[in-house]
Amino acid sequence: MRKNILIAFLFLLSQIGFANSTLTENQKLAATCKIWGFLKYYHPNVASGKFDWDKQLFEILPKVEEAKTDTEFSNVIETWVTSLGEIKAYKAAIPTEKINYFDKNLNLSWIQKTKFFSKSLSAKLKFIENNKIQGKQFYIDYGDENHPAPIQFTNEVQYTKFDAKDKNLRLLALFRYWNYVEYFFPYKYQMDQNWDLTLSEFLPRSINPDSELDFYLSLKEFSAKLNDTHASFGANKMFEKFGDKFIPFDVKFIDNKAIVTGFKNDSLSKINDIKVGDVITKLQGKSIEELIKENQKYIEGSNYSAILNNIYWAIFNGNTNTAEIEFVREDKTAVKTINRYIYKDLKINYEDKKDKYKWLENNIGYVDLGILNEEDVQAMMEQFKNAKAIIFDIRNYPRDTNFAIAEYLNPEPKEFVKSLDADLNSPGRFIWRNKENPCGKINPDYYKGNVILLVNEKSISHSEFTAMTLQAAPKATVIGNQTAGADGANYRFQIIKGMVGSFTCYGVFYPNKKEVQRIGIVPDIEVNQTILGIQQGKDEILDRAVLFANTSK
Repeated sequence: MRKNILIAFLFLLSQIGFANSTLTENQKLAATCKIWGFLKYYHPNVASGKFDWDKQLFEILPKVEEAKTDTEFSNVIETWVTSLGEIKAYKAAIPTEKINYFDKNLNLSWIQKTKFFSKSLSAKLKFIENNKIQGKQFYIDYGDENHPAPIQFTNEVQYTKFDAKDKNLRLLALFRYWNYVEYFFPYKYQMDQNWDLTLSEFLPRSINPDSELDFYLSLKEFSAKLNDTHASFGANKMFEKFGDKFIPFDVKFIDNKAIVTGFKNDSLSKINDIKVGDVITKLQGKSIEELIKENQKYIEGSNYSAILNNIYWAIFNGNTNTAEIEFVREDKTAVKTINRYIYKDLKINYEDKKDKYKWLENNIGYVDLGILNEEDVQAMMEQFKNAKAIIFDIRNYPRDTNFAIAEYLNPEPKEFVKSLDADLNSPGRFIWRNKENPCGKINPDYYKGNVILLVNEKSISHSEFTAMTLQAAPKATVIGNQTAGADGANYRFQIIKGMVGSFTCYGVFYPNKKEVQRIGIVPDIEVNQTILGIQQGKDEILDRAVLFANTSK
C-alpha cells in the first residue's frame, strides 16, 4: 500500500514539475522551427500542399509566444498538429531492388528526446514520421531541364516585399533556410558546429536584431556555418556593411598579408602605381591580420584555404571611392591612397589570350583546362601523344573536357566517383547512386607518360570533379595545395524575396566513399605559392611539376 502511494506521489510530482517548467523564447522558437520544417516535408496533408504553410506559421507563432510552460507549449503544438487532419497508417512497400541509404544526416530522434515535449505530442510526431507522405512533394522536387540542379525548392510563397521590421517574416526566412539545410544539404554531418546549435545561436538575432543590417549579417554568418565553399547568402542590404566599390587588382593572402598577384584592370591599377608583388600590410589603418579575423565569420568556405581565397571582397570593398593602404615594395614600407570603383566601371576583360596548350621544355606538354574546349581535345592529345609528360592545369574552372580527355589516358573504363542524391521520400536521408558513368574506354593505345594535375585553392566544384576524373589515369600525380573542398552541383535558390542562398546539393565521394567535401583533392606533392615567388614572377606549382616531369621525383 505504501509503495503504491509513493509511486502515485512521485508521478504527481513529475507532472507538477513538467507543468511548472518555464521555457525561454529561444527554446520555443527553435522547437517550432524544427516542427514546422518536419511537418512541411513529412505530414501527408502539409507536404502535398493542402495548406498555406507560411500562413500556418504566422498563426501559430502568437500562440507559441503565449505559452509559458512546457505543458502549454506541447498543448499548443499538439492542437495545431491535430488540426492538420487525419493521417492513415500504412505499411511501407518492400523495394524491388536493394537501395543503399546514407543516413549520416538523418536524425529525427529529437521528436522523442526533446525534454519539454509531452508524451502525446512526441507520439503524434512519431506517427507522422512512420506514416509520412507517399507521393509527390509540394515544396521540393528533383531538377529538370529548366532547373539543372539535382533538386529544386518549389511553390514557396513569393512576397512582393520583404519587410525586415516584421518579426514573422524574419523568422520565416530563418526557418526556411535552416530547414533547407537540415533536410537537403548532403554534408550537414561534416559541419564544425551541430546544426541545432547553429539555430539556437542565431535565433536571437532574428527575434530581436540590433538593427535591420544586423539581421542580414546574421544570415551571412549563418551561411558560413555550413562550412561549404558553394554556400552563399546575398542581399543588397549588406552593401551598407561591405560597400559596392572594388579595387582594380587581385590579391592573395599569405602570412596574414595581401600580395598583389594580378590586375582586374591594368590601366586603373597603374593610376595608383600598383605592381605585382606589392605586399599590403594595412588597410585604413588596420592590419590585414586584424581584418581577416574580423571578417572571417562572414566568409563561406569548406576549409581555411577556401576562406582566404574568398575573403578579399570583405576586406577591400568599401563605400568610399578611395582607401589608404600601407604596403611594402623592395623592402621599403610606404603609405598611399588607392582608388575603388563600382563593378561595371572595372571593365574587366575576360577574354583570355593565353595558349590552350603548348610545349614546355624537354618534351613536356602543358594544357590550360580553363580555356580548353571539348573540340580541342583530339588535336591536343594527338600533339602530345609522345610527350614525356602532360601537365593539366586545373587551377581554374574547366569546360567539361574531363571525360573526353580521360578516353586518352586510360586503357579501359575506370570508376572514379561515388555520388549521393537526396531521398525525397524521406527528406534528410540520401541514397548512393547505383550506377556512375566511368571515365575512359577500351584503348590499348592510351597515353602512357606521366599525367600531372595542378590544383590550388581556386580549384572548386567541377575543377575538383575534373581532377578526380583525370586522377584515375595509371600514372597520375597531383601537385599543388588544398583545393576548395566543394564538389558536386551548386544549387542557388531564393530564400525569400531579396535574399539568395546556395549550397552543394548532392554528394561526391571517391569510389571507396572517401570524402572530397571540405578535404578537397589531396596533392601527392604539396606546393604553396610564396610571397617571394610572386615577386620574382615564378609559378612555383608549375615549376615543381616540370621538375617532377623531368625526374619523376
